[in-house]
Amino acid sequence: MSSPSKRREMDLMKLMMSDYKVEMVNDGMQEFFVEFRGPNESLYQGGVWKVRVELPDAYPYRSPSIGFVNKIYHPNVDELSGSVCLDVINQTWSPMFDLVNVFEVFLPQLLLYPNPSDPLNGEAAALLMRDRPAYEIKVKEFCEKYAKPEDAGVAPEDNSSDEELSEEDDDDSGDDEPILGHPDP
Repeated sequence: MSSPSKRREMDLMKLMMSDYKVEMVNDGMQEFFVEFRGPNESLYQGGVWKVRVELPDAYPYRSPSIGFVNKIYHPNVDELSGSVCLDVINQTWSPMFDLVNVFEVFLPQLLLYPNPSDPLNGEAAALLMRDRPAYEIKVKEFCEKYAKPEDAGVAPEDNSSDEELSEEDDDDSGDDEPILGHPDP
């Protein structure tokens, strides 16, 4: 196994062990989807996106290709293709970076600090520079409309911890549950 191939496998495993949901496209490890959640305390908080990742043959010496599958309103993300314009991914990539860096640092930083002077979405960039409150409203509208868990392909069972919490709440308020736990006399 060649060094880039081992590194690809190691980085992918590291990403999965960091609690990211990863969906492989084929048997190979070159193309996959990652569930990405908007950073806390950002306009994108609560949003869930399916992000397509394609690793080139020369990864980690060449940067991965990153794109949002469901829509996101951001100056540095192409509205139609979902392609991301991010210097660290596109121009200054280094083999020192890995996939966890992309999802824990680079994409959250992109969403927290948009760069309207280097846009892929000219409308979003212009609105951000001209009328920030209107831009923020539009970002939130896109999140509500396109970035719900089901828009990213998150199955209901993926939210089992939330369901378990609400079932526990129901247990405390319902009289049926204790009866179900007792054997018939």
